[in-house]
Amino acid sequence: MASLRVFVCLLGLVVLCHSDSSCFFKELEVKDKANPPKGCEDKDGKLHDFDTAWERDCNECYCSRTGLSCCNMISYAGLVPDECELVVDRTTCSAKMVQKSDKTKECNPL
Repeated sequence: MASLRVFVCLLGLVVLCHSDSSCFFKELEVKDKANPPKGCEDKDGKLHDFDTAWERDCNECYCSRTGLSCCNMISYAGLVPDECELVVDRTTCSAKMVQKSDKTKECNPL
């Protein structure tokens, strides 16, 4: 039953993480079998309990008994033309394409 719950949670993460988003998985390390980990450690060393989810730095993360999964919430599908650039707003976790010559004007994707 526990493995089914983990599978469903991981499947949910896959759905949340769009195909154009960047995702990673860090397998749980068990260094001492007599004292197994109580959760997942994030990149800042903070411990998150198993079966918990959180958002940080525009990433959606989930801790399971198999490891830590995170997906970038900022997604952009399409090519960026040479005369344009992608501007990322980390406060709203969004991105938009603007003209390099005039950043107040948006570009149309290819």
